[in-house]
Amino acid sequence: MSGIEHSGRQAGEGRVKNAILIAGPTASGKSALALDLAARGGGVIVNTDSMQGYSVLDVLTARPTAAETARVPHFLYGHVHPSTAYSTGAWLRDVTKLIENGSLSGRPVVFVGGTGLYFRALAEGISDMPDIPPAVRERWRYELKEQGAERLHRLLMHEDSAMAMQLRPTDGQRIVRALEVLDASGRSILEWQAARGRPLIDRDSARFLVIEPDREQLVRRIEARFDQMLDKGALDEVRQLTALGLDPDLPAMKAIGVRELQAAMAGQSGFPEAIERAKIATRQYAKRQSTWFRHQLGAEWRRLRPGDEAAVHD
Repeated sequence: MSGIEHSGRQAGEGRVKNAILIAGPTASGKSALALDLAARGGGVIVNTDSMQGYSVLDVLTARPTAAETARVPHFLYGHVHPSTAYSTGAWLRDVTKLIENGSLSGRPVVFVGGTGLYFRALAEGISDMPDIPPAVRERWRYELKEQGAERLHRLLMHEDSAMAMQLRPTDGQRIVRALEVLDASGRSILEWQAARGRPLIDRDSARFLVIEPDREQLVRRIEARFDQMLDKGALDEVRQLTALGLDPDLPAMKAIGVRELQAAMAGQSGFPEAIERAKIATRQYAKRQSTWFRHQLGAEWRRLRPGDEAAVHD
């Protein structure tokens, strides 16, 4: 058996049947497993990782190579400009478009990545948030820089006390999100969140896999992979990204390795120091991912240890 069956749109419901979801920390080997499963079944792969959706950073986000995308169709990789603050809701809408235009119909579909909120939205649904006009978004980002998080938290307390009481006064990003939703729609973000959407996959027929690698093995993989990224042109990508002159608070600018290599190129640190800092940041990120998957993914997720990957083909 291929370990993967045909999937597509369930009539009248727009849900992907027999999907395979593969989660795991960075450098855990999840993309290789997804490629193997999709290739065996003549399927497709859908990116479920927030950073791999951005363009420019091909190497630094470990996106699939040209040879891999030629072997199996890949969707939602590198389709978002770094100037965009891509969100879980935007990703879910992009997946919905793939379902509606037939890109996933009649073929095995493998969702793979390291962004836990994407998997949760895919399997459980997510509330449909309003579109935020650029002017509104820019206004509240400016206010955050000018006034600071605590003053905006007091404003939110006056305008939407129920939401404000759920947020720390120092949590600028979430405070701004609540204010911009209120500004753009006239409704509390809590109202929008209460109206949960529907899952895009059929949970009963889906397979849920999460890779839990050995910690020491993962550290070795992370360090070796970052060295390979440098050999493949990571520095050139950071130069291209820097040349765009983007807001440093944008998600793409926070990709691991960007700030560290920018500092080295600006003479603020040596390259060996920058490389070591990037490797440390990657290890810390992988640990946070593993912790999230361990505590947030339910019993339906099959936990794979090193060497277990072959068993999913049975």
